[in-house]
Amino acid sequence: MEKILKKVKANVIVSSLLCALLGVVLVVWPGMSMQIVCIAVGVVLVLTGIIRIADFLLIRDGSLYAQTNLIFGIVFAVVGVWIALQPEKVLAIIPIIVGIVIVLHGVHNLQQTVTLFKGHYDKWWVALILGLLTTGFGVLLICRPFAALDTAVMLIGCFLIYDGLSNIWIVSRVYRTAKLLKQEAEAIDID
Repeated sequence: MEKILKKVKANVIVSSLLCALLGVVLVVWPGMSMQIVCIAVGVVLVLTGIIRIADFLLIRDGSLYAQTNLIFGIVFAVVGVWIALQPEKVLAIIPIIVGIVIVLHGVHNLQQTVTLFKGHYDKWWVALILGLLTTGFGVLLICRPFAALDTAVMLIGCFLIYDGLSNIWIVSRVYRTAKLLKQEAEAIDID
């Protein structure tokens, strides 16, 4: 039992340290980290495209499957090359799309505020403030996508650091408690 606990503890500590290290990388270099992820996604898409094109060239049976493989292979390869060569453009699109969705939610919230006001709800102004904040956050995402993306990546990094360190602390307490219980059980056996 003790060997298993030691192995579990070692595995958790190593994976938690790696998690925390990844978190530090994301906090310190958020832009570079996301670009690396984009480039990796681009490379994977290019490889997938090449495999599909090769599959088409090897089969050459004229079937719909082979033709679809060729089309998807070309699309994957082209999109993959574009993502790998232009990661900053891909990264800029994500916060803008999220920003548009948030602005639409904010406008909807403002419409609901009018309904609350017309319905003589006492705290309609709270809905107005929340709707304006939501719309403002959405506009900020649209206007400053890289700042928002870097902040989100840094937050993810902070969560990973916390997760790694808390895992290490918890597993060390579990291991310590198991050791104490074992010592108590051995003391009872001796008595």
